[in-house]
Amino acid sequence: MPKIIKNLPRRTFLAGAASFSGAAVFAQEQRVVGDIALEAEIRKTSERNISSFRMLDWRPYFDNLTGGAILVDIESRALHYWSEGEKVYKLYPTSVPLTDDLTRKGRTKVIKKVEGPSWSPTPAMRVRNPEWPEYLGPGPENPLGSHALYLSWTYYRIHGTHDTRKIGRKSSNGCIGLYNEQIAELFELSKVGTQVLLI
Repeated sequence: MPKIIKNLPRRTFLAGAASFSGAAVFAQEQRVVGDIALEAEIRKTSERNISSFRMLDWRPYFDNLTGGAILVDIESRALHYWSEGEKVYKLYPTSVPLTDDLTRKGRTKVIKKVEGPSWSPTPAMRVRNPEWPEYLGPGPENPLGSHALYLSWTYYRIHGTHDTRKIGRKSSNGCIGLYNEQIAELFELSKVGTQVLLI
């Protein structure tokens, strides 16, 4: 049985856990139920929201890893990535939509990858925020950050952000945000066709 380290500073633990990738180091007991409600069941027994940094197995969520797979858990605000062949596993903290009505769940895929994306608010955003600009080119004011993965759902992206305060919070208008350094890494790992599941 592995030795348990007590009194580890929370920041040290979270920083290490957020950047962890590769094979599992800590074995943990999980009940695999074969559906996408698995993580919700685990959360019921957790007093604090640490599920953002819990490694998951891809099998309850995907039939295969052809082209790689991305799982986004809205409630735990975490994005999981598995490469085809399982050589790479990544776990990133994310920003998620502000409200349930802005949230879309289900299966989609990456249809386009853009480094230095431009941004235009959706028609619904323009109604809610008429003062917003109609277009922003790449740069520090662009809400899509340094890289964007465009999904098959119109207007939905997994993207970076220059505003690091948004990560770990309900702060988006529907998209999933990552730190720029982490979206750059995911951008290189993923490909057009990578399957995506939001739960």
